Amino acid sequence: MSGEKPFGDVLRGLRQRAGWTIEELAEASGVSVRAIGDMERGHSRVPQRRTVAALADGLGLGDVEHEALLAAVRAGRKTPTVVAAGTVVPPRSVGDFTGRETELARLTEHAEAARTGERAAVTVISGPPGCGKTTLALKAAANLREEFPDGCFMVDLHGVDGPVDRGETVLKLLKALGVPERRLAREDAQGQAGLLRALLAERRCLVVLDNARDEGQVRPLLPVGGRSLVVVTSRRPLTGLEDVDRLTLSAMTRAEAVELLRRILGPQRADAEAEAVARVAELCGDLPLALRVAANWLTIRSGWGIDHLVRRLADEERRLGALTAGDVRVEAAFELSYRQLTSQAARMLRLLSLVPGPDMTAAYGAVLTATDLFEAEDVMEELVDAGLLQATFSGRYQLHDLLRLFARARLAREEAGERDAAEERLSTWLLETAVAAARLFGPGPGAAESSWPGLVPLDTTEQARAWLEGEASAWLSTLRGAAARGEHARVAATAEAMEGFANVCAFSGFWTEVYHLSSEAAGALGDPRLRAAQLSMYCWALANEYRAEEAIARADEALEHARRAGDVSQQARAMYYASWPYGQLGRDEQRMEKLRAAADLFEAAGDHEGWTFSMLSYRTSLRELGRAEESLALHERVVAFLDAPDCRLTGHVADLARLTADTALGRDLAALGRWREAADHLRGDLRRTQQLGVPSMEADVLMELGRVLAELGEIDEARSCLRRALAFGDAADSGHLKIVQSLLESLPAE
Repeated sequence: MSGEKPFGDVLRGLRQRAGWTIEELAEASGVSVRAIGDMERGHSRVPQRRTVAALADGLGLGDVEHEALLAAVRAGRKTPTVVAAGTVVPPRSVGDFTGRETELARLTEHAEAARTGERAAVTVISGPPGCGKTTLALKAAANLREEFPDGCFMVDLHGVDGPVDRGETVLKLLKALGVPERRLAREDAQGQAGLLRALLAERRCLVVLDNARDEGQVRPLLPVGGRSLVVVTSRRPLTGLEDVDRLTLSAMTRAEAVELLRRILGPQRADAEAEAVARVAELCGDLPLALRVAANWLTIRSGWGIDHLVRRLADEERRLGALTAGDVRVEAAFELSYRQLTSQAARMLRLLSLVPGPDMTAAYGAVLTATDLFEAEDVMEELVDAGLLQATFSGRYQLHDLLRLFARARLAREEAGERDAAEERLSTWLLETAVAAARLFGPGPGAAESSWPGLVPLDTTEQARAWLEGEASAWLSTLRGAAARGEHARVAATAEAMEGFANVCAFSGFWTEVYHLSSEAAGALGDPRLRAAQLSMYCWALANEYRAEEAIARADEALEHARRAGDVSQQARAMYYASWPYGQLGRDEQRMEKLRAAADLFEAAGDHEGWTFSMLSYRTSLRELGRAEESLALHERVVAFLDAPDCRLTGHVADLARLTADTALGRDLAALGRWREAADHLRGDLRRTQQLGVPSMEADVLMELGRVLAELGEIDEARSCLRRALAFGDAADSGHLKIVQSLLESLPAE
């Protein structure tokens, strides 16, 4: 019955049956007399759920009658959508909508804030082409529809393919809101825009303005207050709009992407080829549009395996072309935004496709376009505004994998001759910067050479390390490319400069490849001394990965080439680095033999750095063999050498050598059971290690300090030290971390 009667008639009937006047109901419910009268006469909009609950409580309604009143409310709320028939009615939400839970929750919060008037009633959803902005807006509209009784509307502004005039949009919305033609005829464009803002402020509507081109297209449509919610979607962030909430979309998470494919393909088919589904998600860059196109392509080819699509998408040159289903093409979505770019921004986008890493700074853009840093940053920000480049909180920029392929194809099509020159500029800059940064960790005062071509600050080892680690994927990829092109001298020179930095970040995970490439390059150059040096570092890298047998083989090769070159210092290096894997294999006598021979050869060659570190490693060997007194006796000799006026160790290497000697003293004291002295000494070592910034060494000092504190019964501090050591993860020696974990497990329970 209630579904056939307006809410006002149902309310009046229930009130009269109770024998109450409007005034009596107002007093019982707390709803004003005027509001009840307007509801019964149909002069006001359908009430909110809390108002209905107050009226039901006032009338003392049972569950059945209360539900009848709510049914009348629901029936009344359907009316505005019917009135809004035509171009402003939101299309249906996508049935297989997946993920975006955080974003939907935020839109729900925005709707609630709009209802209460707590903050701005406008939300801008921005992001790159194909990231699902419209789909999210439609899903939110479907979820929130019941919260907006005066109507739920949508207008496609066609921002990237022929923008709709804002005056036309104003008229569409005013008509949808029920404004009569005669009233519209009395207002000019400015008056109509003002009327729309006033109506949205007065009523409770949800309006989706989809695909906005710029701020000017939507600004006249936005209410200045009230309880309506306007959701704007745009490829641009529309930063010129004030007092708005913002949601920035990017690609889905991998789990969300796989689940979307699974929903479209069906669980049975997707689960049967789970690995292939995950690979499709990866090749689509987790971009919703690409995922949907790929899944739709498969649904009409039910006889094909998913791995067939994987093979099609694996070809980078054809991937974008393969992402086509019917009249939907991923490439076309990118093309619309690309056409709107200025010539400088379009060129920047094309050239950024050459960046070898997953992200970049403005310096990359400056090098590629041969412009200054600030000009490059301005142009890259234009790409951000166009939704074709994403800016991260860290100040870096990201180019989606599919957009990278799109830009690379445009580069080949529009300026193929520019590619080689731009790639050479970038390769040269990356490797020259890597060398300049790495030299700060070698002997000497630690300053970048004046001839180095700037763009990034390298005044301190902290800045150098940040650049080398942050750009590792880029310079390593460039080094790999140089090796493939036969640029042997460049590869060897880069790796040779990296040695000091390698000792600081020994467990970064890429040194084995670096020194394999440089060993091969040195071999191609036919330089036995250089080959010996690079093979020794290759041995060091392999030993850090506990690949002891391989490491020894490389050390033997290095020794052979060093002897062929007649280089005593390189012979010593080969023996020194060979001692590590011998120790890993438990071959202690050979380890000691190598270290003694290395120290003697370094001393004969006048190699101060080599002698110092050989002696420090020899001390470690003595201690581990239970000869801590002998190790301790060598401490003064090493320190005296480092303090000698003619010692040639300077800069970062000298600091590292002194700190290594000091930490060895703390370990000697611990090995002798002098626990309190050891703890006090290691605490000081820890502070100096933190200042020097060597993660693996800091983790080792924390491990030793934790062990000593446990012996002293200071369990809480011991546990804290060991946990801090574990937190270094991949930056620390994996073998030592196993010891740390074992020590932690041996402590009394908390």
